[in-house]
Amino acid sequence: MSDSTKGSLLFAAGATFLLTACLDGNSSGYTPTEAVAASPAISCSDLTTRFTYANATLTSVTAVAAGATEAAGSTGLTVAMPAYCKVLGKLNQRVSPVDGKTYAISFEMRLPTNWNGRFFHQVNGGTDGAVVAATGDILGGGQTSSGLTKGFSVLSSDAGHASEAGAIGGGVFGIDPQARIDYGYNAVAALTPMAKSLIKTYYAKGPDKSYVVGSSNGGRHAMVAASRFGDQYDGFLAGSPGFNLPKAAVAQLWGVQQYAPISAMGSNARPDITTSFTVADTKLVSDKILAKCDALDGLVDNTVSDVIACQSAFNIATDVPTCSGSPDGTCLTSAQKTVLAAVHAGAKNSAGAALYSKFLWDEGIYNTSSSGFRTWKFLNSTGPRDPLAVAFIFMTPPVSPTVLSGAGTTLLDFALNYNGLGFSVDNDAPKISATNSTYTESSMSFMTPPDLTMAKMVANHGKMILVQGAADPIFSVQDTINWYEGFKTNYGTSATDSARLFIVPGMGHSRGGPATDQYDMVDALVNWVEKGIAPSSVTAKARGTGTIAASSANADVPASWSPSRTRILCPYPAIAKYKGTGSIEDAANFSCQ
Repeated sequence: MSDSTKGSLLFAAGATFLLTACLDGNSSGYTPTEAVAASPAISCSDLTTRFTYANATLTSVTAVAAGATEAAGSTGLTVAMPAYCKVLGKLNQRVSPVDGKTYAISFEMRLPTNWNGRFFHQVNGGTDGAVVAATGDILGGGQTSSGLTKGFSVLSSDAGHASEAGAIGGGVFGIDPQARIDYGYNAVAALTPMAKSLIKTYYAKGPDKSYVVGSSNGGRHAMVAASRFGDQYDGFLAGSPGFNLPKAAVAQLWGVQQYAPISAMGSNARPDITTSFTVADTKLVSDKILAKCDALDGLVDNTVSDVIACQSAFNIATDVPTCSGSPDGTCLTSAQKTVLAAVHAGAKNSAGAALYSKFLWDEGIYNTSSSGFRTWKFLNSTGPRDPLAVAFIFMTPPVSPTVLSGAGTTLLDFALNYNGLGFSVDNDAPKISATNSTYTESSMSFMTPPDLTMAKMVANHGKMILVQGAADPIFSVQDTINWYEGFKTNYGTSATDSARLFIVPGMGHSRGGPATDQYDMVDALVNWVEKGIAPSSVTAKARGTGTIAASSANADVPASWSPSRTRILCPYPAIAKYKGTGSIEDAANFSCQ
């Protein structure tokens, strides 16, 4: 698929849904219906005796009064929550015959007193392992509302395992084969009917509409749900979807081994890959991308809106000066440029076979926040997140637990393949597709959507919105574009009746970057599912310093922008174009073309 056939990029997300919209052109004659609100039929405390479900135990049931303040989402503002019934429980508790540990699918549900008739399955990120607050994270940065404040009944879970001390993300759970499968897809399979049963017990009716919402690994969960359980949900919101997560994790370790030769030696006698590129080095690349690509959409506004066109406009070899000596923020060495070119071209084995998708050149990929290049390529890739995931969850068989010994240095050794005793790209990358008598499903089976056409979702008249930052440094937006192009090829002109992709210019992983990253795709999805109004545009807002609580402000918003810039964002492959008059800081002065 050439860049020209992909079209000029899109752009995503909205703090306020609906500048314009079009009726869903479903040719089947299906008529959407709206959820009907309801009130509890029993008291919150009655659930302890009234709710029964096979292999489920409620460990706590508490009535929470309205007004308690809590963060709306993962990086949300603190907002007042409505009155709700808080339920904690466990499902399918067992003792593993492989590692001898006790496992269960632990969960939290929040059932609001003023219920809107909808179920919100909040699928979580990373390698799960903790029951985070079931507020209903609506994605993006600086969230001012949540699923719960909107009136949804919300479910959150640990996906079947608890993180262990010293093992961030709980990667060692992958030694147990059932825990792998629960994490991949079975927790959603088991929790969905249980949650609907609990909702029915409390309100005397089940949810009229059900939604699954998540970002990163949660976006993967949403896409897997659309594939496997597309007849059990009505709407799917997949943010920064890591639907090829095992491949992306392998690419992370491959990247470590690319950075190592151009890195200085650390005090531990291992390459310190954070020295491969300084902040000044990566800012230089970002500035050069902006210089070549800012005007491609017809407007110089200190942002790259036409990311697809940028891929042919920018050339790392010629557009970034080459140093004759050491890099000083005005040039890169030939070795640095070779490494960055390889990273953007995508991980490959020694035979040149692709292990994962390429990454797009975008100014935002090198932002300094936790969503950017330095965090994901240098910190998470060396441990513990990516080495643990590859070693224990994704490889079959998993590596020996002795990798966890040695004051944390052995995980780094594993990532570096130090002295040939760690992760070998040629020998170990194929193990993400391997099985044996104990691990009967490979990670590429239990982690990824088994049917990329999402046939169950389409047959059920379900709707899916995908939203991702153009500068996502961990899950390639090109990989998501490739999936969407395949989806369109399969369904033709009716594809956009079922799924639409939004890409946020400059945004890093899930949020952050020089981007308008504050948006509410949940409202857009509900309008599409229940009113047949497909999102033809959504509005996103910057959250610069002074426009929002300091803890929720995005430090990557450029000083040249209005800190409250808004932009109209368009479904792929359309992009936002300036109408020619009015403030360039106002989304009303842009249209999708």
